[in-house]
Amino acid sequence: MSTVIEKISIALPRQMVAEVKGAVETGEYASSSEVIRDALRDWALKRSLQKQGVEQLRQLWQAARQDTRPGVPADDVLDRLERKYQAMTDASGRK
Repeated sequence: MSTVIEKISIALPRQMVAEVKGAVETGEYASSSEVIRDALRDWALKRSLQKQGVEQLRQLWQAARQDTRPGVPADDVLDRLERKYQAMTDASGRK
């Protein structure tokens, strides 16, 4: 399987150029192109994970909107949280 390589030109701030060159000089990468390809693979993975996360949130939101069960009043939730954190505070004061 052969990969077609296309050259492009990019502009980077000096600090990024120094980091790329440093990675090559230390032997971490064989070339500047390898550094950039690795960074782009990481970027593509991050974008893919973000898209998956958004889709999962969308699905959860749609499921929640379709749920016809009665919800828990916000005051009840806040009261439970307040009791929980008060108990944690009381317990940590006893040590």
